Amino acid sequence: MTERQTDLATLAAAMLDAARAAGADAADALVVDGTSLTVDVLNGKLEQAERAEGVEIGLRVMVGTRQASVSASDTRAETLREMADRAVSMARLAPEDPTVGLADPEQLSTLRDADALDLSDPAEDPDPAALEQAALRAEAAALAVAGISQVQSASAGFSRRRIHLAATNGFSGGYGRTSHGLSCVAITGEGLGMERDYFGESRTYAADLPDPEEIGRIAAERTVARKGAKKPPTGAYPVIYQERIASGLIGHLLSATNGSAIVRGASWARDLLGEEVLPKGLSLTEDPLRPRIGGSRPFDAEGLPTQARDIVADGVLTGWTLDLATARKLGLSSTGNAARGTGGPPSPSVSNVALTQGAQSLEEMMAEIGTGLLITSMIGSSVNATTGDYSRGASGYWIEQGEIAYPVNECTVAGNLREMLRTIRPANDARTHLSRVVPSLLVEGLTIAGA
Repeated sequence: MTERQTDLATLAAAMLDAARAAGADAADALVVDGTSLTVDVLNGKLEQAERAEGVEIGLRVMVGTRQASVSASDTRAETLREMADRAVSMARLAPEDPTVGLADPEQLSTLRDADALDLSDPAEDPDPAALEQAALRAEAAALAVAGISQVQSASAGFSRRRIHLAATNGFSGGYGRTSHGLSCVAITGEGLGMERDYFGESRTYAADLPDPEEIGRIAAERTVARKGAKKPPTGAYPVIYQERIASGLIGHLLSATNGSAIVRGASWARDLLGEEVLPKGLSLTEDPLRPRIGGSRPFDAEGLPTQARDIVADGVLTGWTLDLATARKLGLSSTGNAARGTGGPPSPSVSNVALTQGAQSLEEMMAEIGTGLLITSMIGSSVNATTGDYSRGASGYWIEQGEIAYPVNECTVAGNLREMLRTIRPANDARTHLSRVVPSLLVEGLTIAGA
C-alpha cells in the first residue's frame, strides 16, 4: 500500500469511527482522490485547458434496516462528525428495508488491492504542454488529409484516481487507476453539406496509446468518406452495427438483465432466465480481472470478490447482474457487481464484457448480405425497457452488391430487442483492448425509415 493509499485508508477509518459515535449500527465509507487534466486545441492553438483535483468522501450508515448516505469534499474532523450525525438522523427517518445491510465477513474478498491487475501507470503524470502537443499533432494530421475543411476539436486528457473502501464488517481495501485519452473530430464540406466523424482511444498506460498522427488520420479518413451523405431507401433490410457502436446493442441486453430492472419488473428480459436470448454458440462473458483494462476491479463496492462469469452461455441467459440488495430482494446471491459513487448506496453494474467473435470479416459479411445498411453512428434513443421495442436514429453507409455504395444519414432503424438479439451474427473484428469486446453485428430484417 502506497503512502497516499494509507492516507485514504486512515480517512475512511475515521469516517467509520464518526458513524459509530453518532449511533450507526453499521456503516461503510468510500474515499476517492482524483486528478484530471484535459487540453483542447483549435486552429493550431490552445483553446482550453482544464485541471480538476480533490478528495470526495461518501458515508453510508445503517440504523437497523434503515439507511442513508451523505457525501462531502471537506475532510476536516468536524466535517466527518457533522456528516455522521446528519446521516444517522436521516437514516432514522428513512423507510425500513429488510434487504439493507453489509456483507457478512465470510463473504468478503481476501483481495484488498489491484496490484495484480496493473491498473495504474507508474510513469510520471503528463504535463499540460505534452498533452497540448499531442492534440496539436492529431489536429495537424487530420487537416493534412485532402477533403477536410476544418477540425472541430482535438483533445488530449489524463486522469489518476485512487479509491479506498472500508466498512464496519472489517473490510478495508483500495487501489489506483489511470486513464490516458486522445481524440479528434473532423469536418468535411460547408454549410448544409457539412459532415463530421471522429476517432479516439483511451488506455490505462500512455505507452499503449496510438500515435496522435494515427488518431487524426483515422478521424479525417472517416469524415471524408461521409461526404455527400443522403437518406437510404425505406424498407426491411439487413443491418450491420459496425464494431465501434455494436457494444451499444449488447448494452441493451446488459441493462435488461440488471438486477435493479428485474426487481422493478421494468425489463423485457424479466421472464427469460434460462431461455435463449442470443443465437446458440454465442456467449457473453464478464471478466472484471483483466489486467490493464479500464473496467477491471479487484473487488466490488461492497467488498465482495469479483470473478469471471457467463451472463449468457451458448445463447442461454444464465443469471442477473446483482449487488447484495437486489440479490436479497430476489432470494439469490450477489454476483459481486456492486458499484457506487460517494453520493449514494451501491447498485448493480457490469465491468468488462466480451461477446463470442465470429469467423467472418466485416467485408465478408457485407459481401454476403449484398444490400443493406452499415451503421457507424447512432443518434437519440427510443427503447421501451419493458417491451424491448427499439427505434434509433442512425447514420453510416448503404451497401449494394456487397460493397459500400454511398454514405447515409437521417434515417431510423426499428425492431424489437428480443427478436433482434436472437438473430445477431458477429464478425471477427472486436478490439480486445476495450472494456467491452464486441465485434460488428449483423441483424436481419430491421425496418429502415429513410427516403
